[in-house]
Amino acid sequence: MKFEEMMRTVKNRKALSAPVTTMILLVVPVMLAGGVIMYAYQVTETMIQVEILRLSNQHVWVYDNGTAYAAIVIENLGGRDVVIDRIHVRGVEVPWSTVYYFRNSSAIATELICPNSTHTWSNFEYTENRVASFSAASGDITLASGYTVIIFIENPDNISPKDIGTNVGIAVFTENGQYYVECSVESAETSA
Repeated sequence: MKFEEMMRTVKNRKALSAPVTTMILLVVPVMLAGGVIMYAYQVTETMIQVEILRLSNQHVWVYDNGTAYAAIVIENLGGRDVVIDRIHVRGVEVPWSTVYYFRNSSAIATELICPNSTHTWSNFEYTENRVASFSAASGDITLASGYTVIIFIENPDNISPKDIGTNVGIAVFTENGQYYVECSVESAETSA
């Protein structure tokens, strides 16, 4: 075959033009990158909607006469609102009628204070120099994303003066999870 015939054969074959080839090389990676971005967005969106609660500042106090109080701070760090379905102290469900709570838009940095025998839940000093009116719970407690709730429980079952120094678990249940912390039972009596 002569050179001229070979050139004619090559010229007769159909191929993509340079602009079309360039467009394909530019568009395909952009489309693939778009798919990756959409996948990453959905993964991130799912993670943002995760329920994350942080339980802290947990206490169980007991007086010599047997009166006891449990307290805990719950912060909603996740991207969704939650409903606290129930609370257990030492494995026993706490009746809502013994639960008092206060919602706050910021975290609590200082220790909670044990209620004394003359306290009232309105204008209650729950931590040093911070006073609030606590609400009596009548059912599930809602907690918006980014908010904190301070919970006090009157006379949780199974707590007596003999338990001072032992570890007690406090469990908080939501629709999607269970959160558990432990603390030592403390004497509520102060030295005079």
